[in-house]
Amino acid sequence: MNEFIDWLNSAVHTFPPYWRDVIAGFAILLETSVFVGLIIPGDTIVLAAGTMVTDWLDFFGLFVAVMLGSFAGESIGFYVGRIFGARIRSSKLGLKIPEKVWHQADAFVESRGGLAIAMSRFLPVLHSVVPVTAGMTKMTYRTFISWTVGACAVWSSVYLGIGWFAHGA
Repeated sequence: MNEFIDWLNSAVHTFPPYWRDVIAGFAILLETSVFVGLIIPGDTIVLAAGTMVTDWLDFFGLFVAVMLGSFAGESIGFYVGRIFGARIRSSKLGLKIPEKVWHQADAFVESRGGLAIAMSRFLPVLHSVVPVTAGMTKMTYRTFISWTVGACAVWSSVYLGIGWFAHGA
């Protein structure tokens, strides 16, 4: 894993800032929409991109790209769950999860609501799965996205801030 992080850090520093922003935004979009984050963590790419930040304007540009990627990815994930939720549950993988667990997951998201969505943003594997799960429940998109935007803003600020300060170290 260390070799991957070293390679990623070197590769990210060779890109012009606008490509860095696009790649970071796209990586987080893929992570939260189509489970790519279970293989290649988009949050690691965002953190590495944050090490390239040189000033506040650069930070803001990267922040906007990451927020747009997060917003789009989580929205896609939500609608994948909304449209294909029944098929996901009845798939071979879905059938390996007991029906009781599906009901508990639904109850957790429905009872905790937006708080469950916000907390998941800070848990690496869960933020790849929770948007789809939320789409499978009765949660409205409006509730989902209002909690997602706030959580993504805090998460993006923290990750990019850590990257920026790591650059100086």
